[in-house]
Amino acid sequence: MLETGDDAPEFALQNQHGETVRRSDFDGRLVVYFYPRAGTDGCTTEAQEFEAARDEFENCGVGIVGISDDSVEDLESFATDHDLEFDLLSDPEGEVATLYDSYGEKQMFGNTFDGVFRTTYVVDSDGTIEAAYEDVSADGHAEAVLEDLAERRTGQAAPER
Repeated sequence: MLETGDDAPEFALQNQHGETVRRSDFDGRLVVYFYPRAGTDGCTTEAQEFEAARDEFENCGVGIVGISDDSVEDLESFATDHDLEFDLLSDPEGEVATLYDSYGEKQMFGNTFDGVFRTTYVVDSDGTIEAAYEDVSADGHAEAVLEDLAERRTGQAAPER
């Protein structure tokens, strides 16, 4: 897993609209979250929570991108079905996820396969990893990231909502 202070790898991936999105396209900070599969329960929960908090992230000058190994077409359906307005990026071979130490061998139901790990990074405006989250729980994760961002900004815990 990448650590705080590491350089965040650059990427250029297609979003759910077939447009190329680069890490360097974002002026401010950026949440880069990796998720295993569009449309599954956990991934849907995580995406919906990031979408629900999108305005709060934007008010803090923080963009959001979600990256999976799903196809552009699958991401388009996922975004449409759940009214997701932030960029969902297609990394079909897991190349970017690998650069972010978020891709590798997994086991599920007795099967071994390569796939995306549920990890999240906050990248600062200089392209440095500001925070890293490994093996996150989808439920409540967006809120936890927002709270951490607020603590970093103010030096105090975020108020209860």
